[in-house]
Amino acid sequence: MTTLITLTNPRSQAAEAFRTLRTNLTFSSLESPLTTLLVTSPSDDGDAESGKSVTLANLAVTFAQGGKKTILVDCDLRRPAQHELWNVKNDRGLSEFIQEGGDPVLQSVGVEGLSLLTSGGMPLAPADLISSSKMAKAIATLKSKADIVLFDAPPVIAVTDAALLASKLDGVLLVISAGHTKREHTAQAKELLEKIKVRIVGTVLTNAPMDASVKSY
Repeated sequence: MTTLITLTNPRSQAAEAFRTLRTNLTFSSLESPLTTLLVTSPSDDGDAESGKSVTLANLAVTFAQGGKKTILVDCDLRRPAQHELWNVKNDRGLSEFIQEGGDPVLQSVGVEGLSLLTSGGMPLAPADLISSSKMAKAIATLKSKADIVLFDAPPVIAVTDAALLASKLDGVLLVISAGHTKREHTAQAKELLEKIKVRIVGTVLTNAPMDASVKSY
């Protein structure tokens, strides 16, 4: 059973923050539609990669609840986490879909309008797989099956996977952990993405203290 805040406590301040994030992303992309989005972190600074996978899973829930047919893709082919967050099998997933083609193995996660494509088997060279023409075809297929496709990727600085994937998508959302992500790592990640002319649609600050004066309704 998932422990995502948007499902376990949808009226909480944290859950409302994810709905606000969804709204902000929607309105920020009116002139340039956001149909594919990469969510990553600058680096792994000892806080479970800044909570990027949990952040993305909660964001995916809100998109689906908002009426968008949503596909969540675990493109972290080195340290996948989405199958554990959703408590589903990871026998076949993105790796097999890219290499073999056909139809992706989309799994139901109990949220109407939301499907999950897990990472699948761990390839020998993840960066080569992500940069291949087969990956571009896989992205096109996924786009045809949903209103928005959300990708979970490794940290930007650690490996080249995120940058390679970002160049194929509509935008990138950076997840930063308060008290863990170093300022210089955030600046470095931003610079790396801007060099390849990737559209950074915003940042999310996690691990920040809650404001007790704000009530949930």
